Amino acid sequence: MNTTPESTPNTTPKLHAARAKKGYRPRRSKPKPKTQSTLPTVSVIPLGGVGEVGKNMCVIEYGDDIIVIDAGVKFPGEELLGIDLVIPDITYLIENVDKIRGIFLTHGHEDHIGSLPFVLKQIQVPVYGTRLTLGLVKNKLTEHGLIREAELHEITADDVINTGPFQVEFFRVNHSIPDGIGIAIRTPAGLIVHSGDFKLDQTPVDDKVLEFNKLARYGDEGVLLFICDSTNVERPGYTPSERTVGETFRSVFAQTDSRIIIATFASNVHRIQQVIDTAAEFNRKVAVVGRSMVTVVDVSQQLGYLNVPKGMLIEAEEVDRLPDNQVTIITTGSQGEPMAALTRMATNNHRQVAIRQGDTVVISATPIPGNEKLVARTIDNLFRIGADVIYKDVANVHVSGHAAQQEIKLMLNFLKPKFVIPFHGEYRHQATFAKLGKTMGIPEENIIRCNIGDRIEVNDELGQITGTVESGSVFVDGIGVGDVGNIVLRDRHHLAQDGVVIAVVTIDKENGNVLAGPDLVSRGFVFVREAGDMLGEAKTRVKEALTSRNTGTTEWSVLKNLIRDTLNEFFYQKTKRRPIVLPIIMEI
Repeated sequence: MNTTPESTPNTTPKLHAARAKKGYRPRRSKPKPKTQSTLPTVSVIPLGGVGEVGKNMCVIEYGDDIIVIDAGVKFPGEELLGIDLVIPDITYLIENVDKIRGIFLTHGHEDHIGSLPFVLKQIQVPVYGTRLTLGLVKNKLTEHGLIREAELHEITADDVINTGPFQVEFFRVNHSIPDGIGIAIRTPAGLIVHSGDFKLDQTPVDDKVLEFNKLARYGDEGVLLFICDSTNVERPGYTPSERTVGETFRSVFAQTDSRIIIATFASNVHRIQQVIDTAAEFNRKVAVVGRSMVTVVDVSQQLGYLNVPKGMLIEAEEVDRLPDNQVTIITTGSQGEPMAALTRMATNNHRQVAIRQGDTVVISATPIPGNEKLVARTIDNLFRIGADVIYKDVANVHVSGHAAQQEIKLMLNFLKPKFVIPFHGEYRHQATFAKLGKTMGIPEENIIRCNIGDRIEVNDELGQITGTVESGSVFVDGIGVGDVGNIVLRDRHHLAQDGVVIAVVTIDKENGNVLAGPDLVSRGFVFVREAGDMLGEAKTRVKEALTSRNTGTTEWSVLKNLIRDTLNEFFYQKTKRRPIVLPIIMEI
């Protein structure tokens, strides 16, 4: 396929982006003074995915044309209380929607496609992706009611897309989900190669190895800029093949007569395929549990990425009707998420399946940073029930989907880029990448360490940060997008740490005298029955303050501040804590 799409009309108003106040950004030196050059120059603007792991989004801009690579989400840490998702701030894209020629997706993981529904609600632009990637995207857009309006274009690794001044082609990569691609973009300034998420698996489950021939061709052509996955740059050596996990599965199945429950990432279709192949070998049926797991299995089967023998899959309700040695369950919950299927099974809170003594549970994943405590708690609960738990520390049940140092070196040797931007990593990954690149003969100043929102201008003479654009994080909380910012999060932390006290007072509308109260209601601060004396004294303090200092005052703001200040001072003296005080004044 070689297509030249027409420019996408601006049918969407330039909406104001609902976004949170910007959070902390690492201190860095100011952009260097812009060096003048007469050569054609291309700009690269990461709107996510640098200085962090997640919400990948990268803008490539030349003149009046833009293409975007990926539109991902980041899952919130413990500090983001109540937040469901974190997505990129796309103010810059909204302001320049007329310039956007398309969004190109590298693969179907949430940190690369998860924010697409939120993006397409604000800008209507073409979206390009491989078959499985678009299959997963279609499910998301259907849930958000956007599937009819979306302009989706299926591509393969052999396609070339000509749009504006860009010629975009693709190359197959290995990762922990099928149909992953890297992207090569020819611009008037030079060739840019974006690796996507990758590793060099010489024995992939689907037998489709990374297309080394294309990498060599790009290297011979001359690569101006390489945007490289840096997730595992701290790990020496090579990332093991996915097939090594299948060998572990076979060993577990051969030694086990009990039910086998395997928890893994729903998107790891190759891992799921190996479970199904092993179950078939040992004459076991397979039940799929967990909403996201069921969705991925259904889509992968429909599109031909998952081969399941006829009659092998059973419903979760059928599990108890079969002998234990004929049952395998594939489930979500490998990260210990409180509402995931495995977690609920381990606490006897799943409506269909409960873990019981003698079950063999395989947690086929490594905890994402920040999830270690959740995973450890789930493992403890499983052992407490009497299950035999097999996890990363005791067996080879997981391999990464990202390249280690030797694989990154090989990519650099193939491509021989003039400039490199490490992405998909925190700042420490960028620093380690700079050291690694130096050993490969790339000058340290040619490895560009950047932050979200930096404008990096590159041509054959220079590569430098010349400014910034509006960027940051937008918080999704329930159905609200961008309506929770730092002030709300600060209040949530305050409530979580110190609780709340509500003070209700009834006053005379004419003269401000106290007619009833104050009544104090405490939540998350002290237990009323055990702190009755203290709360009684607090009521007295408030009444005295209102009576002695504010006779005749009926201004609500004055009275509220007086109540708040009195209680804050009193509670801190008594408890060294400062609960949120909410005064409620009623007039009669």
